[in-house]
Amino acid sequence: MPSKKSPNPIDTHVGSRVRMRRMMLNMSQEKLGESLGITFQQIQKYEKGTNRIGASRLQHIATVLQVPVAFFFEDAPTTPTDTNTGFSEDRPAAFVTNFLTSTEGLALNRAFVRIKNGQVRRRIVDLVESLADEG
Repeated sequence: MPSKKSPNPIDTHVGSRVRMRRMMLNMSQEKLGESLGITFQQIQKYEKGTNRIGASRLQHIATVLQVPVAFFFEDAPTTPTDTNTGFSEDRPAAFVTNFLTSTEGLALNRAFVRIKNGQVRRRIVDLVESLADEG
């Protein structure tokens, strides 16, 4: 039995950006699927990168999620033929995407931006940094 082909890194990246934006809007997979006329299972496959998103479908997703199409390609992995950008890290902002696509990261971000007092926000950052240093 032949092994399944692994998803293309760009498809995986675009899917993770769809998931991140959907979660930022607090939208369910079902709701996004309804808006696009497809099942939530299809949304799951898009978000995992298992199924590639076609151009017209990506444009429709961008409209529903209220972002430009380019949003889905921000910080995308480079291909071996891409020229060196001069950054020491291949994807310097990848950790932000990984953080915001996690349930905990999204919840923390949503709560944090609701805190109006700058001093309180600074104390929270200090607390989290000190906890990270202990680990």
